[in-house]
Amino acid sequence: MKISIFSAFYPYRGGIAQFNARLYRELEKKNLVTAYTFKKQYPDFLFPGTTQFVDEKDSSDKIRAERIVSTFNPFTYYPASKKINASQPDIFVANFWMSFFGVFLGLFAKRLPKSTKKIAVIHNLIPHEPRFFDKWLIRYFLKRYDAFVVMSDAVRNDLIQFKPDAKYIQMNHPWYDHFGDKMDVSVAREKIGIDSTKKTLLFFGLIRDYKGLDLLLDAFNMLDDSYQLLIVGEVYSKLEMYQDKINQSGNKERILFLNKYIEDHEVNLYFSAADLCILPYRTATQSGITATSFHFDVPILATNVGGFKSQIQMPGMGIVVDSPDSLLIQDGIEKYFNENLKSQFVGAIHVEKSKNTWETYADKLISFCQELP
Repeated sequence: MKISIFSAFYPYRGGIAQFNARLYRELEKKNLVTAYTFKKQYPDFLFPGTTQFVDEKDSSDKIRAERIVSTFNPFTYYPASKKINASQPDIFVANFWMSFFGVFLGLFAKRLPKSTKKIAVIHNLIPHEPRFFDKWLIRYFLKRYDAFVVMSDAVRNDLIQFKPDAKYIQMNHPWYDHFGDKMDVSVAREKIGIDSTKKTLLFFGLIRDYKGLDLLLDAFNMLDDSYQLLIVGEVYSKLEMYQDKINQSGNKERILFLNKYIEDHEVNLYFSAADLCILPYRTATQSGITATSFHFDVPILATNVGGFKSQIQMPGMGIVVDSPDSLLIQDGIEKYFNENLKSQFVGAIHVEKSKNTWETYADKLISFCQELP
C-alpha cells in the first residue's frame, strides 16, 4: 500500500521522531512509505530547550522526510497539503500531540480525496499544560479524520469525550529496540562515575513540571544512604528549583544530575546502570520512557496517572503508587528493594517483550485501516 506519514522526523529530536522513525522502518518492509515533516516545528522563542535538532554525530535514524510546513506560518499549509496529495496515498497517517497542530493537520486530511483513509496516531490529545484555544482546535482536528490510534486508556477516554462515535484501535506503545544492547551494570556505573554498590534509581527524559521530579527528590531525601539517584535529561522548566532542592538536601553527593539531551548512542549506558526507573508524573497519557526501560529489563515505579497502571502494574512489570505523593514514592521504592521484586518483574518483562514489537504494531495498524469502510 502507499502510505504517507506526517510527523516529527530527522533532523528533529525527541520521542515522537524516534517513534515514527521506528514505525516508518517497519511499514516500509511491506509498503511504499513517504515521510513528511516540519520546515519549522516551534519558533525558537517558544522552544524551552537548547535546540530542536539532533547533533550530526548522533546515531538517530536519518529518515528521508520532506520538510513541508512551518507550524506558525499559514502560508505553508496549502503548498504542504498539495505535496501530500501528490503522493496519492492509500493511507495518510498523521501524528498529533499539540493542539495547535490541529489547524494544518485538519487541512491536510480535508484536502485529501475520500478514497484515502485518514488515520491519526494520538500521542496526547489534551495538553498537560492547557490553553484556552485547545478544545476548539482539537474538535476541528478530530472532525477531519476517519479513525484513530491510541496507546493508553487515558488517551482513549479523552478521545471518546470529544468524539463519542470515534473509530479507534488501542495498541500498546511498542518497545524501543534501537538504542543498543544492555551493558554490564558495573561497567556502566564505572563509565558514568557512580558507586557500583548502591541501589540506583533513574529519572530519564525531558524535565517539565508535570513530570514530578521535585516529588522524587523529596522522596529520595527520605531514603537512607544505600541509594543513589541518576537524573538524566534536559530541563524544560525551572532549573534553579531542582538545583536548589539538590543543594539543600544534604544528599548532593548521592545525586548525579545531567542537564542535557541524551543522544541515541548514550541511552543504553544510563538504563544499564539502573535498578529501577522512576516516573513520578503528576499527569500523563503514556510515555516512551516505559518502552525504553522495559527494553533494557529495568522495572518501573510510576504514579497512578494516565495509562501507567495498565501498562506497568497489571502485567507485573513494576509498581504503581496511588497518587503523585513523595511519601508513596518513597514507600514504593523501599518495597521494591526490601521485597527483592526485581527478578519477578524482569521475568514478567521477558514474557511481555514478544507482544510489544514494532512488527506487531505495524501489522495491526494496516489491518485496522483495511477494515475501515
